[in-house]
Amino acid sequence: MSILKFPLATEKSVALISRNNTITYIVHQRSKKDEIKKEFERLYSVKVDSINIVNTPKNEKKAYIRLAKGYDASNIAMKLKLV
Repeated sequence: MSILKFPLATEKSVALISRNNTITYIVHQRSKKDEIKKEFERLYSVKVDSINIVNTPKNEKKAYIRLAKGYDASNIAMKLKLV
């Protein structure tokens, strides 16, 4: 089971990359914050500062992953081809 399903490329999520150093991901419905943090840090070799989770009306779980100072979300966004 993959915890991180796919990154979100909406207008709001792209704005959050530069404004808040935050990447938005759709994650597995039963995943928890600590599991998301470990998986994201392992995949992208970064440190995560905080994670906020929202359940959408489409029955998806959206995670806002804010990176710690010293790490740049725009670099990850370029790897994911979001920007």
